[in-house]
Amino acid sequence: MFRGIDEVDWASMEHAYGSAADVPELLRGLASPLPQDRETALDGMYGAVHHQGDVYDSTLASIPFLFALAGHPGLPDRGGIVELLASIGGSDDGEVPGDAFGGGDDGAGGGQDAEDPENDNYAMAQAAVRAGASVFLGLVTDADPEVRRAAPSALVRFHDEPPHVLGLLSERLRDEQEDGVRLALVESLGLLARLHSGSTAAAVGCLVSLCGSPHDPGLRLAALGQLASCAPDRLPADLVPTVVALLHTRSQRIRPTAEPVRTSTDTLIGSLRRMRPADEEGAQLLRTLHKALGARTTDRIALLEGQLSSRNTADRCNAVWMSAGLFREWRAAYEEPVALIGEQLGSDEERLRCAAVSVLEFLFTLAAPAADRLAALVESGTDSRTRSTATLDRPLKALARCGDGRAVPALAEVLRHPVVPNETGDTIGHLGPAAAPLAPLLRERLAEVPLDSPDTYDRAAPLLHGLGTLRYAAAVPEVLRLLHGTPRELRLRDALVKALARTLGAFGPRAREAVPALRDLLTGENAVAAADALRSVEGDAETVLPVLLGALAPERDPGSRRAAAEALGRTGAAAAPALPGLRRLTDSAGVWERTAAACALWDIAGDPEPVLPVFREAWRQNPYTRGSIAACLVRMGVAGVPVHDLVRTELASPRRHRARSGGHGSHDVLDDELLLRACRTALEAA
Repeated sequence: MFRGIDEVDWASMEHAYGSAADVPELLRGLASPLPQDRETALDGMYGAVHHQGDVYDSTLASIPFLFALAGHPGLPDRGGIVELLASIGGSDDGEVPGDAFGGGDDGAGGGQDAEDPENDNYAMAQAAVRAGASVFLGLVTDADPEVRRAAPSALVRFHDEPPHVLGLLSERLRDEQEDGVRLALVESLGLLARLHSGSTAAAVGCLVSLCGSPHDPGLRLAALGQLASCAPDRLPADLVPTVVALLHTRSQRIRPTAEPVRTSTDTLIGSLRRMRPADEEGAQLLRTLHKALGARTTDRIALLEGQLSSRNTADRCNAVWMSAGLFREWRAAYEEPVALIGEQLGSDEERLRCAAVSVLEFLFTLAAPAADRLAALVESGTDSRTRSTATLDRPLKALARCGDGRAVPALAEVLRHPVVPNETGDTIGHLGPAAAPLAPLLRERLAEVPLDSPDTYDRAAPLLHGLGTLRYAAAVPEVLRLLHGTPRELRLRDALVKALARTLGAFGPRAREAVPALRDLLTGENAVAAADALRSVEGDAETVLPVLLGALAPERDPGSRRAAAEALGRTGAAAAPALPGLRRLTDSAGVWERTAAACALWDIAGDPEPVLPVFREAWRQNPYTRGSIAACLVRMGVAGVPVHDLVRTELASPRRHRARSGGHGSHDVLDDELLLRACRTALEAA
C-alpha cells in the first residue's frame, strides 16, 4: 500500500497548515488497526491535505496511496477513503470545490484561488481520480457494505464509460441485499441521469420502474427523490400522498437496532457521526426529495405536515430538520407546519424537542404559532440548564425572539444572576415595550460589573445592549462608572468604550450628564461613536461635524468611513458640509461604503439623483445591502419610484434574498422578513 511513500519529498510540499512532512503519517494512520487512529487520520486528511475542498501538491501526491488503500481487501473504514478520493476529484457537476463562495479560507493557511489560471491542481486531481476509476469497478462488489455504499457514486462521477456503469448499477440492484447499499445505487442512477445525457433516458426508465410495487418503501422513496431531481415530469400526480404513505409504511417495518459502535475521538469526523439523526437513512431519503422539489413550497409544506403527523418519532424529528432548509430558503405561508413543530415540544423524546427548539429559535416572529407551546416549555423548566451559564436557554430565546411577553419572568430570573449570557441584550430587544420591567435588573447587573477584570467587556456588553434597546436613561451613572473607571490597559477596552458610547447615544437627551465624557472621547479611537452619541444627546451638530468629516477622509479605514457616513445621515440637513465627502464615497470600491454614503446623501440633501444609481448597483451586487436600501426608500417616498422595480421584483421572488447553499446566519430569516416589510412600506409610502 505504501510502496515508494518514503521516496516522495513530502517536506518540499505544502498543505493548509504549511509543510506536508506529516502526510505519510496520516496516510499510514488510515491503515492502522486501531479505529480511533484511522478516524484521526481521516480527519487530518480533510483538515489539512484537503482543507475545505482545496487541492495542494501534497493532495495530488496522496492520490496513488489513497487508491492503494481503497483497493486493499479487508482494510476497515475504506468507505471513508473512497469518499475522500471522490471529494478530491471534484464536485458532482464538475465545478471546482469552493467556487460558489470563493473557497472560504478561514485563516488557517492555504486558501488557494480555484480561478487562478496558473493553479491547475484541481484539473490534475480530477484527471488523477479519473485515471484510477477502474478501482471503483471492483469495489461495488466488495465484502464491506460501507465500501459498496461509497463506490457507486464515485464510479458514476469518474468512470469514462457511462453505459457500462449503468449496466453494472442495474445488475447490482438485482443482486444487492443490503438496504443502505441499494439506496446508494438508486442515488447513483439519479446522478448518472444528471451527469451523462447519453444515458439519461435509460437511467430514468430504471428509476421509474423502481417507484412502484413490489419494491420496498425505502427504495421507492429513494427512486422518487432521484426522479424529482432529474425527470420531475415523470413523477406521479399524487406525489405527496404517495410519499407520506410510503414513509408511514417504511416506519412501521423498521425495527429498532442497536446503535453501531462509534469511536469517541475528538475529531470533526467523530463529531459529525455523533450528530447523525436516529434514522439517518430516512433523513437522507426525505432530504433528497425536499432538495429536488426546491421552489414547490406547497408540495413541500404538505409533505412536512404528513411527516409531522407520523406516529414515528424519528419521522417527526427528520421532518423538523427538513423544515429548517425550507424556512431558510423559501418564502411561503408557514403557520401550519410551524404550529405542528410546536406540538413536538410536548414530546417525551429529548432529541425531538431539541430539534424543534433549534428550528423555532431562528424563525423569530414566524415562530408565533408555536408560542403557546414554547411558553409552556419555558414555564415547566424542561430542557433548561442552570440560568447562570454563558448561554441563554434556547426555548426562552425562541419565545422572546417571537416577541412574546411571557418570556419576561424567565428573563428576569436570568438577570438575577451575576453573569448574564451574551445573547440576553439582543434577545430582550425583540420583546419591545413588554421588556420594560427588565430595565432595572439590567441596571443592577451593570453596577456589579468589575472595572478591571479580563471579562469586564464580556459581562457588560449584553447589559449595555439591553439598556440601549430599552432607552433606560436611569442607568447613565452606571454607564459613566465604567467609562471613567476602567483602566486603559483593560482587555477589549476600545470595544467597551464604543458600546458605552452607543448606549449613551440611545438614551438621547436624557443622558445630558454624559456630555463632558463624550466630548473627551472625540479625539480617541472611538471618536465616531462618541460624536454620533453626542449629537443624539446634545442635539448640536456643530461640535461633532469636524470629527465625522475627518473620518470620511480617504486615508481612514473603510469601517470608520462607513460609520461616519451613517452618523452623518442621522444628523440630517445640519451635516450639509459633508456632502462633497459623501459624494466622493459613493465611488468607493466597497459596496457598504457606497450604500451608507448614498443613504446619507438622501437624508442630508434630499436629492435622489446621486443616490438611486448607487442603490441599483448595490442591490444587485450584494443582497445584504437590501435591508438598508429598502429602509432608505421608505424615507424617500415618491423620490424612490425609479428603483421600485427592484422592490417589486423582490416582493415577487419566492426565494429569500440571502438564500444560498452552505452555511446560514442565525438572523437570515428575520432579516428577510424585515426586508419584505420595508419593501411593502416603500411602495405604500410612494
